[in-house]
Amino acid sequence: MLEKGRAVISKKYKGLVFSFFMSLLMSCIMSLVVCYLNVGLVESFIWTWFKSWGISFMIAYPTIFVISPLVNWLVGSVIEAEQPTS
Repeated sequence: MLEKGRAVISKKYKGLVFSFFMSLLMSCIMSLVVCYLNVGLVESFIWTWFKSWGISFMIAYPTIFVISPLVNWLVGSVIEAEQPTS
């Protein structure tokens, strides 16, 4: 479904979409930093990083999808509940 030129995905897929974008961005940043620390700015850095990112994403996406409910529960257990206002 399109709304003003952008795709709209049903709310029932929120967990999958959240996991996708979180894992995409986190694996990108983490693999970039780790690759830089391990090999430095060598001639083949971009290719090495893209390979690393691809592998990282394949691991990160299902991991985030599976552990997100646990993380939400942990956050809920340490965050103070809002008091109703009258």
